[in-house]
Amino acid sequence: MDDSITKLKELMSKNCRVEKVQPEIFASDTEVNIVIVSVVCPDGHLHTIKAFRDEARMLREYIRAMKQI
Repeated sequence: MDDSITKLKELMSKNCRVEKVQPEIFASDTEVNIVIVSVVCPDGHLHTIKAFRDEARMLREYIRAMKQI
């Protein structure tokens, strides 16, 4: 599994939530080479996860699947 997805899962297990995804999660995947995810935790800390190229595509797919649950 990719580091960005592992990090996101770890944060989500601590009751953190995805605050923002850039570019927007439902935007076109054409030529998306980077994804930046902002995650906020109950203690107020803001974490940023960056993924590039193939990992960015997989991270976006993972977040889409999470939002459908």
